[in-house]
Amino acid sequence: MLELNKVALLLSFLASAALGQGSVRTRSQSDRSRRGVLNTFTDTQTTGLTEWTSWFNIDHPGGNGDYERLEAIRFYYRERVCARPMAMEARTTDWVAASDTGEVVHSSLDKGFWCINKEQPHGHVCSNYHVRFQCPPVQSYWTDWSEWGPCSAMACNDVGIQVRQRKCVSTQPMPLLLVPACQGHHSERRECSTPPCSAKWSPWGQWGTCSVTCGGGRRIRRRTCVRTSVTVQCTGRPVEIQKCGKSPCPAKCQRVCTEGHPSEDCSRCVCDGHVLHGEVHSVTGVPVADVWVALASQPKVVRARTDAKGQFRLTGFCSSSSTLIIMRKEKFAPITVSTYSNATGLSWVRAVLKSAEKPYIVKHPEDKVRYEGGRVLFCCKATGSPVPDKYYWYHNGTLLDRKVYKYEEDLVLRDLKLEQSGEYYCKTSSPAGSIKSSPASLTVIAKGTPACNSTPEMHLIRLPMDCVQPGTDSKHYNAGRCLHNKCAGSLDFDIRCRDGAGFCCGVQNMESRIIDCGSYNLPIRAVTQCSCQECVQPTVLVRGRVVTADNDEPLRFGHIYIGKERVGTTGYQGGFTLQISPDTQRLVVNFVDPSQKFLDTPKVFIFDKKGGSIYHDVKVMRKQTPIDIDAGETNSINLGEIKGEDPIGQLVIPPNSFHKDNGEIYEGTVKASVTFIDPRNITMAAATPGDLNFVDDEGDMLPLRTYGMFSVDFRDETNKEVLGAGAVQVLLDTQHVKMQEHIPKMKLWSLNPDTGVWEEESDFSYTKTTTGGHGRSKREERTFLIGNMEIRERRLFNLDVPENRRCYVKVRAYMSDKFLPSEQLEGVVISLINLEPKPGYSSNPRAWGRFDSVITGSNGACLPAFCDAQRPDAYTAYVTAMMGGEELEAAPSSPKMNPNIIGVSQPYLDKIDYQRSDHEDPALKKTAFRINLAKPNQNNLDETNGPIYPYQNLIACENAPVNANHFRFFRVEKDKYEYNVVPFEENDLTTWTGDYLSWWPNPQEFRACFIKVKIHGQKEVMVRSKNLGGTHRETKGKLYGIRDIRSTRDMREANTSAACVEFKCSGMLFDQAEVDRSLISVLPQGNCRKISTNSLLQEYLIKHPPVAQNNESHAFTMLAPVDPLGHNYGIYTVTDQNPRVAKEIAIGRCFDGTSDGFSREMKSDSGVALTFSCPERKINRESLFQRLQTNPGQTLAQMARDMRELEGLQVQRSSTQVVAYPSEQQGRTQSRRVSSTTRRRMSIRTQQRQ
Repeated sequence: MLELNKVALLLSFLASAALGQGSVRTRSQSDRSRRGVLNTFTDTQTTGLTEWTSWFNIDHPGGNGDYERLEAIRFYYRERVCARPMAMEARTTDWVAASDTGEVVHSSLDKGFWCINKEQPHGHVCSNYHVRFQCPPVQSYWTDWSEWGPCSAMACNDVGIQVRQRKCVSTQPMPLLLVPACQGHHSERRECSTPPCSAKWSPWGQWGTCSVTCGGGRRIRRRTCVRTSVTVQCTGRPVEIQKCGKSPCPAKCQRVCTEGHPSEDCSRCVCDGHVLHGEVHSVTGVPVADVWVALASQPKVVRARTDAKGQFRLTGFCSSSSTLIIMRKEKFAPITVSTYSNATGLSWVRAVLKSAEKPYIVKHPEDKVRYEGGRVLFCCKATGSPVPDKYYWYHNGTLLDRKVYKYEEDLVLRDLKLEQSGEYYCKTSSPAGSIKSSPASLTVIAKGTPACNSTPEMHLIRLPMDCVQPGTDSKHYNAGRCLHNKCAGSLDFDIRCRDGAGFCCGVQNMESRIIDCGSYNLPIRAVTQCSCQECVQPTVLVRGRVVTADNDEPLRFGHIYIGKERVGTTGYQGGFTLQISPDTQRLVVNFVDPSQKFLDTPKVFIFDKKGGSIYHDVKVMRKQTPIDIDAGETNSINLGEIKGEDPIGQLVIPPNSFHKDNGEIYEGTVKASVTFIDPRNITMAAATPGDLNFVDDEGDMLPLRTYGMFSVDFRDETNKEVLGAGAVQVLLDTQHVKMQEHIPKMKLWSLNPDTGVWEEESDFSYTKTTTGGHGRSKREERTFLIGNMEIRERRLFNLDVPENRRCYVKVRAYMSDKFLPSEQLEGVVISLINLEPKPGYSSNPRAWGRFDSVITGSNGACLPAFCDAQRPDAYTAYVTAMMGGEELEAAPSSPKMNPNIIGVSQPYLDKIDYQRSDHEDPALKKTAFRINLAKPNQNNLDETNGPIYPYQNLIACENAPVNANHFRFFRVEKDKYEYNVVPFEENDLTTWTGDYLSWWPNPQEFRACFIKVKIHGQKEVMVRSKNLGGTHRETKGKLYGIRDIRSTRDMREANTSAACVEFKCSGMLFDQAEVDRSLISVLPQGNCRKISTNSLLQEYLIKHPPVAQNNESHAFTMLAPVDPLGHNYGIYTVTDQNPRVAKEIAIGRCFDGTSDGFSREMKSDSGVALTFSCPERKINRESLFQRLQTNPGQTLAQMARDMRELEGLQVQRSSTQVVAYPSEQQGRTQSRRVSSTTRRRMSIRTQQRQ
């Protein structure tokens, strides 16, 4: 019976299949009767029983969709599919029929089945389908027709016959005669014709040689006629003659020589017996050998080469006149010098060669916005040695024609068209190399189009926790904002490299609104109109602290250089602050220790152009203790000495290689200090100089992977003079290069301290030596890579390979561990250290190869990293995040891996093997995570949505939606909330709006004020500051904003916590016309009572009237002081050019309880302004549940009596609980009194009943 049911179901399915073919889309439940299915009959002549093939699945829905093509199925399974299927069935791999999936699909018995992702509703992707086909078990059928055969006609312009054939095939394994024959003919014929007869000339051949070299001659070229019949001919001539050799034959040399005679080519005068002596030195005074010497008039003809002493000698040069000489050598900038002469028949020349430096862009083109028909100027400038002399401009990657645009360093575009919008960049080159500038965008706006969209975009402001809008239960309010992008304003002059302040879309009009929070109202200033106006120009700052990598000893009073210019000095604790020019594209800062204890360290800093102050924790290496070596002997110095491990390499210095600045060979004892940055020690990663990038021949900046860096310092033993060294060998032990493909690509690099770019010094070659390593009982033969170098101006070198297996890693930072998309943090420095892992390779798992940092923007950050597609664990990485000197916490990976918290879905998360730094040891810090850098497989749908993106998909990474896979960091803070009546984003200073109620009145200077509140109680409590205008006529009684912060437990004192509460500073408002003493109310929320006020603060407020009424025991009210009071008052005030930095410093001082310290641990016993007692409420009587347990009968009877008494009574309740506004404390007091009275009445009533 079961088998009959199966047959009935199948026949029903097949019958319905005949109703539809082609595109199918399932519908709602009410429309299922019209749904088509994918089984289709086409061969109605075949009768009898049929059978189904097995299921086929040759594609998956990654990429464009799922394609189960019949042609591909036949390619892989030739014998398993009949030539003409009668029907087809499609199901998902979860066994859901295609008609029940709700997806748009297509089918054809000729082509197969397919589903396209972009056709699916709601952005869904196709399911993974498999198909099968219905074939007759016994039948004879025709094969497909063959291609048409050749035409029988042989001559041109003739008529003939073409034939094609097919075969009758049987699937029955029996003689053909017993199988029914196929109906129809096995061949077809049709008439055909050949092309018309033609005759064409072949292309012209090459021109022959000219019959003469001068005075006039001729040359010939030929072609042949190619024809298909003798009846046609080509028109024209098969031979062409051209005149040549028109230049006149040279006459005798006309050069007149006052001394000597003309040379054979008449280019100069030659004086037999006269000699030109020359000397060539480097800038350090060392003789330069093998320099090519040529005449400026004939630069390609090498006349001489310098010897080992840097000297050369040329004969035949006349001494009566000067001659220009060109000197060239690889890795040196060519130089042209003039000879000096005397009357003795001798001439001489002395030249100094400088090391060649690749071009470096010092002025990049900037973004511009113009109206159609206007004009624009893009500027580009580069330095280098030699100075770059060729510039090329590109638009959207296409080279612009120099003849059309007539550009050099600068590009001028006139009469702009809409199609000229896009990206522009310049490329400059010199004999030393090429480099590209950063791209600049040009936006061309059509005439009559507004420069800005006047309608503000949606911007949701998070409301206080106790503010719930009636009817919506929404915690957010749309305050609107203007996109702060550049716009086409009215420039006084439009042909400038930089458009001055420029124009941006900003706030034109705002209106005051009231938000109904249920129990109270909340004012807000909402944006109603945007317009094009001058951009807010925030101050761009870079801050940090310079300390050693080993023990955090600060670099005290170190010199700070940008390029050749000294721009500052580090402080006593190593701190520094740099103000950056707005047009800076790449910031290279060099830290120099005058005491020579630490290495000079160039750093490439990232910074926030929106005005954020980025904090950098700079690590420098301590110089290795000098050793004494004999300059007259061969010396070997190990590179990288770790206990129990072999050195990574050696420096081998031949005898007599040291020299002084004047080139004199130094003989004596050398104080040699060689400091090695070892990639096997991960603590050294942050001390990496530069940013481990180099510029290739095309001018693109590409990454390097390091196997170690070393700095050399050679000095004279007596006077400490710096010494140079020539012909130094660098040996690299190949046992430390675990990726064998890196060995042939290994190079030696030196760092340009001005540009922060690594430049190639030399290649490596193989050598073998016998040595005994650490812990070896016998000597063994080892393989080394050997490179040659000279130690001249540069003293920092690198053992690197260019690496092309690159990816990007998507990381976001959030305000809290709730990971809300609206609470992303900008301006966070995310750092990634590329590591070599243990799995798959025998390398030390702590070995690192690269260090990169990126700043988060509005959509997170994409960090470059090395990755591998073959082995997920071929590369790993540690990732950290820092904001203003504070380390952010990574999403946890233990005790259980939660994809929703980490931000990466399975199964890709398992492949990445995410682990936070405390995964195995809870005692470790939680501020980093480790991952495998598994390059995503683009054919696997699970790996196409981040968090790792292929290198060519940078745009996809930068524009990834917030719901795409990404890694997460969050700030470890107690509950904190900030509300501004005039919305402002502290991580983007360009969002500042000039308004009387702006929390920060000046976008160039930000003053942060905090008050320290001590709490006695077992639990931490929320403390709120309500900030109103106090004395200014425009703001008096109006709200500036609200600040909520939960108190922090003092770990040293039981039942004590404290809170650093921000309040609105008193001072000038944005019009700079009048001071406002802000009215501040501090309210701990809970059962709290004020028990003390700082006496100095109380005295100050009394002596600086007006004095605010302060008669509430549960709150504190004051008119904020104008003076920057200190910790003795419990008030902490810090002014800075960045609001976030000002607040961070003030909070650190408040936690520490000092005016100049910094702490992240709350010290509640010092620097306190207010003290509150917040005991827990005690339960004075049993609860209803407890009474029901102890005396159920009496309790139920009492409940019945109470219900009878309450019948007919009308109770008026008023919910006047106001947390945000202490001005309504009277209502709160009355409510408390009523509540107290009610409690007393209930107590008396209970006693009477008892």
